[in-house]
Amino acid sequence: MSVTNPFEDADRSYRVLVNAEGQHSLWPAGLDVPPGWSVRFEGSREDCVAHVEANWTDMRPAGLAALDN
Repeated sequence: MSVTNPFEDADRSYRVLVNAEGQHSLWPAGLDVPPGWSVRFEGSREDCVAHVEANWTDMRPAGLAALDN
């Protein structure tokens, strides 16, 4: 029996989730969105990775990044 990891399946749709601190996460479409996260983008795994790379340029939580301002 072969079990695949839904977080590593390049053939399924994914979502980019964002939390209140601006942190991003790839999440398989069709799975419930965890509390505290909202859907920002949906598409192929490749498109979602590109979205994260283009939009999450500061890896620090928003609260920590705000201390620099």
